[in-house]
Amino acid sequence: MLEPAGQKNEVLELSPTLPPLHCPEQERPYLYTYHNSDDGVGQRAEAGWSDQKVFGSEMTCADRDPSNTVPVSVHQLRPADVKVIAALGDSITAGNGAGSKPNDVLDVLSQYRGLSWSIGGDGNITTVTTLANILRVFNPSLVGYSTGVGRQHTQHAFLNQAVAGSVTGELMPQVRELLKRMKNDSLINFQEDWKIITLFVGGNDLCDYCKNPAEFSPDNFIKNIQEVLDTLHNQVPRAFVNLVTVLHIVPLRELFTDTRVKCNLFILRLLCKCVVNPVDNSAQLNELKTLNREYQRRTHALINSGRYDSREDFTVVIQPFLEDIEIPRDENGVPDKSYFAPDCFHFNVKTHAQAARGLWNNMLEPLDGKTMNQSIDHLNYLGCPSQEQPYLRTYRNSNYTYPNNSGQATSEAPRTTKTTVAPSHKPSTTQVPMETTSPIVRTTGGNEQMYGSELECKDRTPSHIIPNSVHSLRPADVKVIGALGDSLTAGNGIGSKPNDVLDVLTQYRGLPFSIGGDGSLQTTTTLPNILREFNPGLTGFSTGKGGVEKPNVFLNQAVPGALAGDLPGQARRLVNIMRNNSKIDFLNDWKIINVFIGGNDLCNYCTDSAYFSAINFAKRIEEALDILHSEVPRAFVNLIEVLQLIPLRSLYQDKTLSCPRVLMRVLCYCVVKPSENSTELEMMSEANRAYQHHTKMLVESGRYDTREDFTVVLQPFFHHVKVPILENGHPDTSFFAPDCFHLSRRFHTQVARALWNNMLQPVGEKSNFQDVTANVSLDCPSQGEPFLRTFKNSNYTYQGVDPTTTPPANWGSDLSCPESSPSEMVPKSVHRIRPADVKLIGALGDSLTVGYGARARNLFELPMQYQGVAWSIGGDKRLEAVTTLPNILKKFNPNIYGYSSGIGKLRSKFNVAATGSKANDMPTQARTLVELMNKSPKINFEKDWKVITLFIGANDLCDYCMDKKTYSAENYVKNIQEALDILQKQVPRAFVNVMQLLEMNDIRRIEKNTIGCALLQKNICPCLLKLRDSSPELKEVIRMNRAYQTKLTTLIYSGRYDTTDDFTVVLQPYFTNTILPLNAMGEPDLGFFSVDCFHLSERGQAEMAIGLWNNMLEPVGQKQNYNNFTYDRRKLRCPNSDSPYLFTRGNSGGEPEITVTTSAPEITVTTSAPEVTVTTSEPETEERAWVAVLIAVAGVLVGAALVLLIMKLRGMKYRHGDEKPLEMNGIKL
Repeated sequence: MLEPAGQKNEVLELSPTLPPLHCPEQERPYLYTYHNSDDGVGQRAEAGWSDQKVFGSEMTCADRDPSNTVPVSVHQLRPADVKVIAALGDSITAGNGAGSKPNDVLDVLSQYRGLSWSIGGDGNITTVTTLANILRVFNPSLVGYSTGVGRQHTQHAFLNQAVAGSVTGELMPQVRELLKRMKNDSLINFQEDWKIITLFVGGNDLCDYCKNPAEFSPDNFIKNIQEVLDTLHNQVPRAFVNLVTVLHIVPLRELFTDTRVKCNLFILRLLCKCVVNPVDNSAQLNELKTLNREYQRRTHALINSGRYDSREDFTVVIQPFLEDIEIPRDENGVPDKSYFAPDCFHFNVKTHAQAARGLWNNMLEPLDGKTMNQSIDHLNYLGCPSQEQPYLRTYRNSNYTYPNNSGQATSEAPRTTKTTVAPSHKPSTTQVPMETTSPIVRTTGGNEQMYGSELECKDRTPSHIIPNSVHSLRPADVKVIGALGDSLTAGNGIGSKPNDVLDVLTQYRGLPFSIGGDGSLQTTTTLPNILREFNPGLTGFSTGKGGVEKPNVFLNQAVPGALAGDLPGQARRLVNIMRNNSKIDFLNDWKIINVFIGGNDLCNYCTDSAYFSAINFAKRIEEALDILHSEVPRAFVNLIEVLQLIPLRSLYQDKTLSCPRVLMRVLCYCVVKPSENSTELEMMSEANRAYQHHTKMLVESGRYDTREDFTVVLQPFFHHVKVPILENGHPDTSFFAPDCFHLSRRFHTQVARALWNNMLQPVGEKSNFQDVTANVSLDCPSQGEPFLRTFKNSNYTYQGVDPTTTPPANWGSDLSCPESSPSEMVPKSVHRIRPADVKLIGALGDSLTVGYGARARNLFELPMQYQGVAWSIGGDKRLEAVTTLPNILKKFNPNIYGYSSGIGKLRSKFNVAATGSKANDMPTQARTLVELMNKSPKINFEKDWKVITLFIGANDLCDYCMDKKTYSAENYVKNIQEALDILQKQVPRAFVNVMQLLEMNDIRRIEKNTIGCALLQKNICPCLLKLRDSSPELKEVIRMNRAYQTKLTTLIYSGRYDTTDDFTVVLQPYFTNTILPLNAMGEPDLGFFSVDCFHLSERGQAEMAIGLWNNMLEPVGQKQNYNNFTYDRRKLRCPNSDSPYLFTRGNSGGEPEITVTTSAPEITVTTSAPEVTVTTSEPETEERAWVAVLIAVAGVLVGAALVLLIMKLRGMKYRHGDEKPLEMNGIKL
């Protein structure tokens, strides 16, 4: 057992004398395994440096003793003084692929943490060279190193908290978990033990830079690094931090570019597209090189500031050995991939050993003499501390002066940030401190947690006489409290035990933040319990459990599942109860009424964006407030802004949580289901913001400040919500009910504090950010302003509603661009066309492109072709009067030719579109256009640059049900391809716009009691408009609509039309997810449509032109795929000064992402063209068959319970009034 593997005695000798028992060696006091024996790893070493086993090293240092006494200064720290080692970083530090066999690419997913250069602890220094094994030679009792294989949360990872794939912006969860483990481990004396922490990150930031330059800018990179180091500096005593600068990543490109190296190019592109894809000497590559060096420069500047040398027991030292790294080569000068994992990107164990040697030697080198170009392919020997300088080198023991701070000895420590304000919002002067500590949770003698608060207000007296003005209302003057809302105010699930999902049906009415009255403030923090500290006689609050009909509910009239449309009914019931209750003096008692609604409206928004529009949402709140305003005297109304729901998606997305994801989809499908970065998610985010905006505008109108005894104050603390995160980086579900959607008692406690503090903050200076993990104390009214704050006692002036505007005289636009000149020389490449270079314009299409009925005022004028206002080809008047693509281009080149004008075909020029055309007419139109251009004496067909726009498909879809084969998606795209092939072959110097077909199902909602709409509309498009709702035939047409979009996208992105330098086809997608324009009532806005309710009016044509032009100025892959139907003469964009060209695939920088989007509840599919993007997640634990059987049985039982839950939730009241009920995909909150 004490003999190394490979050297064990295999012969047992039987002799009269007993063999002596061996003792463990001083340097190797372990029972021998394959890992800690010379043969353990050495047998797997590849031939390299003569007979040297390249994974192990020889340590020749004679002096391995610690200091005589434990040093108090980091500048006198010897290697043997170090007792704890830790690391933060990405997949390099996690050890991905370090021990993988050659060509076993999938094994790169394995994290060989025991071999990691800075933290691995497999074997010993003779078999595996890592910083941890080097330090164990000096101190065999070192702890913290990782062993074996596994992810960061495993026990063997210990203090190696690096996470594969991390960028700098994702480091803080690693820091929090590291601190937790160091503080809680019995082997570590957190206050006394000296620690080495190594931070190495940045490769993934470089690899992803081209995808999001803003996120991975040098400013953000160094800000993220600083946040990590600030946290360590503030919280970790006795620490020496190695900050290893980001490596010089560009040389790794040779593994991709050198054809002699057999690496998987697809995987390299997948891992680090932004580094390997740019061509040599390109602007993109030069930008990447500059970025790489800027990351390094900013890192040096941060440390050279002396920011982390304000204490004797802490320092950060830059170790720069990878800054100028070169690619290792074989004897033929070919990049040597044997130093890399099978993906040719990560390090294998041989390179990890070299990195460990480089790091160790850097740590012993003075600050002004550190190696910056560690050689990978030449064996480096381990250095030793010198007799004169036996310490790990720091700025002080190197006699080094920071260039950025000559007075570093007295430099100021980084301050802990106390206040967090949402980006782009003015911080409140009374912002509540937001610290990363838990809320006040006290424990009594038993195990029950009490969610109470302390109120330290000395002045709790009421006014000397009952005030007549709401602007002079003190907390103690309030005698009645009431509330309107949904399940969050009804208290669903607040007191439920973890995992008891069915108990979320229970309405814990005594615990809601705004109206609950269980216990007292010392045990339960709610607004009523706070107010009872000022006036113990307060009434109206709810207690206990139960539905709205229970007497203990009192003035809590919230109903689970309520929508904004239910508020007027709740308001009437509340008024009725207050009038008739003997405890309330309705005319004289001052009342606080809390209104909180909107979650259910947002959760159902995607099912009917018209009904649940922001305008309708605000109107329904207005109706309820109008009732209170007209009928309730002496009232202070808190209108609590609708919370920001989108961040709550993280509980659904994190599959490590025990959240009922199926139930979450049912509760709030529209929020949790959309994929990241999808149009649906952006739509929901916009809707959330619009709800908040219109609510604010309602209050800002001053509508409810016409009397001295009544006001409505918007309390905006829910405007920005931060989901609580645990130290392991996962959402903290203790703040939520068992359904992971409703709020737990812990969350309600914090929200009650936020509401109270908002009420004491002046209007215009209220906190609009909610961090429920913050340690928020209860504010007190000030002596100067002892009142609940209103607009008047805040000296605030309402912004007022937008003035009524007169109808526009025309649908023109304003555009004045600084970059409007043509190229100095006529460009030869389509990827270098400026708008002013375009001399000809043409169009193919159907009735929309000929302006059919665009200016028609009656049915007799409907067939007229108003070609002069046609969106893509019309040229009547000027842009200020008529918005079309030619009129926009005239701003750049007044002599552009080819546009149509007037009415009819007489002056159509290069507009070859025809009414009733389908995709199979496009080849003929293409030939006609080529012939017209060829014959025109006013153009130079060969040399003039042309813009041609093709838009077709509505008529194909409208006739699909009559001939499914002819109008199939395959034939639709085949015909378009034939037309484009003709243009590509016969038209030189052409930029072709292909418009994506819109989703036409929304047109079914347009209704008007006119002959044109009632009769003509359905006959124009029978296959879409004559079919019954939810019929299989209609669903098939909708699927075909999406198939048209998908196949057209595939054609354009196939690269078929990017084979020459003077021709391209660009898909302009703004119609892909365009929804029907709505008016102020939330109904379809008929102003965009002609008299037949199908074709577009001049206003609709103008919106199409704006969308097309703006798409042309957006890079491929970043184009807006929906349209915003709001009137604004300044919606047109100008060319980018840095890239003043019409965007093509060739000048957009990188491969575009193609998103094929479907409406709920369809599936969202994202692929990349022309290559397929493969997302590889770490393999989940394999489940045995018997486990699957047990899960299936359990699933039946849980499913039955969920069905009962859903049925009960669906049974809740849906909507008041006589409005037509809507078929919903989700249920209500």
